[in-house]
Amino acid sequence: MSDKLTMRTKLGFGVGDMGGNLYFTLIAFWLLNYLTDTVGLLAGLAGTVIMIGKIWDAVTDPILGFISDRTRSRWGRRRPYLLFGAAPFGIAVVIMFINPGLSGQTALFIWAVVVFCILSAAFTVVNIPYSALTPELTQDYHERTTLNGYRSIFMVVGTLLGAGAALPLINAFSNKNTGYTVMGIVFGLVITITTLITFFSVREPEGRALPKMGFLKTYSSVFKNKPYRIIVLTYMTNIMAITIVSGIMVYYFKYIFDDEPMTTMALMILLVIAMAIIPVSVLIAKKIGKKLTYAIGMLVIALICLIIFFIGHLIDPTYFLILMGVAGIGLGLTYALPWSMVPDTVEYGYVQTGERQEGGYYGIWTFMTKIGQALALLLMGWMLTLTGYVAEVVQSDSARLGIRLLLGVFPAFFYILAVVILAFYPLNEERYGKILDKVKEMEAKE
Repeated sequence: MSDKLTMRTKLGFGVGDMGGNLYFTLIAFWLLNYLTDTVGLLAGLAGTVIMIGKIWDAVTDPILGFISDRTRSRWGRRRPYLLFGAAPFGIAVVIMFINPGLSGQTALFIWAVVVFCILSAAFTVVNIPYSALTPELTQDYHERTTLNGYRSIFMVVGTLLGAGAALPLINAFSNKNTGYTVMGIVFGLVITITTLITFFSVREPEGRALPKMGFLKTYSSVFKNKPYRIIVLTYMTNIMAITIVSGIMVYYFKYIFDDEPMTTMALMILLVIAMAIIPVSVLIAKKIGKKLTYAIGMLVIALICLIIFFIGHLIDPTYFLILMGVAGIGLGLTYALPWSMVPDTVEYGYVQTGERQEGGYYGIWTFMTKIGQALALLLMGWMLTLTGYVAEVVQSDSARLGIRLLLGVFPAFFYILAVVILAFYPLNEERYGKILDKVKEMEAKE
């Protein structure tokens, strides 16, 4: 395995998460609103649908990670899943956004649960092997940050596409059902194509010994890895915060500012600035460390969320957009760092156990990520219901307060909690260097 990566590898690997993050954006930004305001599910039931799908998704992640670690094929351990999973993943996206036109909350609930579980499983088949490629491509401490900088730029491109193109595509048709279907087709194609680009662009290292541990012992060893436990809990809490912010934004502009189309502008400002900051975050992390850079980013967003709660509804929307720009700086600092930290913990785990279990680690990583996303969306759905939210009407004062809490206090709390957890993360460049020396000794004996 070469420590220095070619531009083809960096770009080819990075583009794979454009489709993955486009999917994440669809779920975080639009699925709850689609189910409540277009399909017609009650907000609480819609949140429950997403929670069930995400839990199912999370349960399948460790299984797929375990299987991919032990896969033998002419394409390697990970890439066959990208090749054969790309099209089903894209098709499942299309099916999710075809309104079944069913009547009755029970029928709609069952339909939504089944289809979303299928979509979630399709995502797992592609995403777990893709993520498990990260520590296999390079062991260099800073090269991993650079690699994930490229990945993060494509993540933002996927988010920009999902956030910026969704409403224009939907609103291009007089019938929202048609608009959502067209959006699903366009985004499904993007997801399929970008996944296949990664398959054809990236090569896996050869000669890796397959793990011998059984399923329970594999995941027992994963959870015994202290640095990994800390970073995965940090990221799960981070995801809860960003999921709430992402999902409630359209409600905020629609019912607080009475300007739903402005959602797109706010998200574009947030994400374009975040994308511009990602290369800067890589440079800052080389100077002050990954951990501190990541923490600063989350604290910036937490501060903006609290400002929005207290004065966001009182100020001119133009000033609100300025706040979105500042939040974009914080978001840009958080994109690449967790993804460059988790491979370091995988090397730590290899020293502990003597076995390569990248799929196992990323199975738990996505498991915890999706549990965080599910809990966040469940919280959103029931918070809206309990505060009296009713779709497509002028909202009551209590419902407006619920929306403000969801964009302000709740995400700020989760961001601050994530920073507290991150404070216990023990790895830095010096400690990782010692781990890597031990890794090279172990590999020389294999």
